[in-house]
Amino acid sequence: MTDAALGHRLALWTRMRLAVLDPLLLGIVGSLVLVGLLTLFSAANDFPGRFNDQVRNFAVAAVVMFAFASVPPTTLMKFAVPAYVVGLLLLVAVELKGVTVKGATRWLDIGVTRIQPSEVMRLAVPMMLAWYFHRREGAVRALDFALATLILILPVGLIAKQPDLGTAVLVLASGFFVIYFAGLPWKWLVTLICAGLAALPLAWTLMHDYQRERVMTLIDPMQDPLGKGFHTLQAMIAIGSGGPLGKGWMQGTQTHLEFIPERTTDFIFAVFSEEFGLVGNLVLLLIFIALVLRALAIAGSATTLFARLLAGSIALIMFTYAFVNMGMVSGILPVVGVPLPFISYGGTALVTLGMACGMLMSINRHRKLVQT
Repeated sequence: MTDAALGHRLALWTRMRLAVLDPLLLGIVGSLVLVGLLTLFSAANDFPGRFNDQVRNFAVAAVVMFAFASVPPTTLMKFAVPAYVVGLLLLVAVELKGVTVKGATRWLDIGVTRIQPSEVMRLAVPMMLAWYFHRREGAVRALDFALATLILILPVGLIAKQPDLGTAVLVLASGFFVIYFAGLPWKWLVTLICAGLAALPLAWTLMHDYQRERVMTLIDPMQDPLGKGFHTLQAMIAIGSGGPLGKGWMQGTQTHLEFIPERTTDFIFAVFSEEFGLVGNLVLLLIFIALVLRALAIAGSATTLFARLLAGSIALIMFTYAFVNMGMVSGILPVVGVPLPFISYGGTALVTLGMACGMLMSINRHRKLVQT
């Protein structure tokens, strides 16, 4: 084979592989990645190697996204039950043999590294529920919603017991979105909301001391400004000091004088706000809105119930991630340890997001193949 023929075949193979990617979704995600790297470069100024690690994390997430984009939704559906069962067994293993760090048992030591099984359930739960309702399409009964709730509550309960309230809330939300899109009757929804409000006193008694302290800190962070309220107060100061246009990239005083805790992970939004100001925040919000709308558009044009439910759930999961993170950093929600998608430092969360985006691209590509 000549060099020209080999080059032609390689170019053709590359075009075929790139065809699995959705250009609009890829552009939106690429914009968030660029913002994330710029912000982290400033935030991680005193953390040698963290920026390079994040670049590698993005590279791994990109490979994962490409791989999942190449997998047809029908194949994804076949892995829904095994992923859920394996994830559930790993959560049980954490309960029995988990590694405890800072009072929380969330990790499992597998020899070469530690894994956090709760991360698996962020996608495994909506996949499982989407598979379940797909199998029941056209014959969904009240009992099916009850069984779906049980499927959801099992992993949520195990995660909350670790304790990891932030991840438990996210998994609960991801599963609830699928149940809602599957046709949960309004009267059931209203009943669940009323039951949840009525159970708040009981939930308060079951919460750990640090969780109750976070709620009280949300109400009045000034009751312990140098202790439990320090995170929230410093983040709010950084956001306010950014003003309309921000102090400029790498010029954040709250950031570089190390007043913002966890500034590369959970509180990185405070760094971005200080350096890019209100205008930067509005631009970032618009990018996240575009991401959610694109995912919802893919869900609306999907050809199967499984694909529609999974894509719709992924869209609202991303919205929940961003809303909860920005809310806790801004002081309108309790601090629950939720990263800002594509912005916060962290490998596991990025890989999960890469999987989610790859699934969306797979669903969109499958729709085009069916139409042609």
